Amino acid sequence: MFLNYYGLREQPFGVTPDPRFLYLTPAHREALASLFYGIDEGRGFMALIAKPGMGKTTLLVHLLERFRASAQTAYIFQTQCTSREFMRFLLAEIGCEVGNEQDLVTLHEEFNRRLLREAREGRRFIVIVDEAQNLDASVLETIRLLSDFETPRAKLLQIVLAGQPELADKLGRPSLSQLRQRISVLSSLKPLPQVETERYMEHRLRVAGFKMGTPFTARAKKLISELSEGIPRNINNLCFGALSLGCALQQKTIDVDVIREVVADLDLSKLASESKATTIQEAALLQNLKDNLGLVALDKTAMAGRAEMLVQERIVHDRAAERQATDDVPSVAEAQNYIQEIIQLLNNWQRSVN
Repeated sequence: MFLNYYGLREQPFGVTPDPRFLYLTPAHREALASLFYGIDEGRGFMALIAKPGMGKTTLLVHLLERFRASAQTAYIFQTQCTSREFMRFLLAEIGCEVGNEQDLVTLHEEFNRRLLREAREGRRFIVIVDEAQNLDASVLETIRLLSDFETPRAKLLQIVLAGQPELADKLGRPSLSQLRQRISVLSSLKPLPQVETERYMEHRLRVAGFKMGTPFTARAKKLISELSEGIPRNINNLCFGALSLGCALQQKTIDVDVIREVVADLDLSKLASESKATTIQEAALLQNLKDNLGLVALDKTAMAGRAEMLVQERIVHDRAAERQATDDVPSVAEAQNYIQEIIQLLNNWQRSVN
């Protein structure tokens, strides 16, 4: 462990959504404020959409903590489920015992009773659904119907849907227009620019007990920012690997050489099986071939026909090139060899499809 070596109390770049390590970039701060305001004003439906690894879960855990003393909260992340399973997860999250034999109507009634009880006690009811991009349209419709629990003056339930960009794709479907219309707060998170990446690293190190700024050189921090593309999860992985390797090498200061070695260690391509690698390479070659031939689809007959036309074009160009004494255009023999390579690629592709 590198904790003692670098004078740390705990792991600064862990994988759990610990809200103590939450660093609020301007985008994170704006998203948190929007969601807090939406819940506080009883807007009913909100959404948080961002790429994987952007810190959605950590932000949501922090949001729940701010309301935990004054609201009944439920956090659902098991989203590859049916509507009935979703309702069972939801009821279990708020401490209700449910049997396997209960149908969806019974589960709705039980949830409604619990919701009314919390409302009489003057407490908000907040449900956060993480990884919501995995929800089937039917389950999203079930969640929409939950928002019908209301009084003439207030929404009894506040729902936050959080997920990856695929969630936006689903919400944009005409069949889910009623749900989309009810979302009154829509927030997102953006990748961290270099200056925010450096502050993010320093913040997490400081929370973990590091007292001397950062063990990373300016060049190392810049490289981490570039390689991570500003995604917090990637930053964490690179920093964890760098500190681990730095400890093993007995280097108190982390420079770019350590970062590059960490990146090499995290490279999966060199570990892929030969057959998988060959398949990937052939797919790339075929796609490139499709683009070069100006085809819309990877249709074998069309590719062969277009390739034959290409040969004829190259023969004409080859003859013209001879007259102009230039070597820029392939010869007939070279064009025919090119066709043979195309045919071989097509045969390989056809075998893989079959």
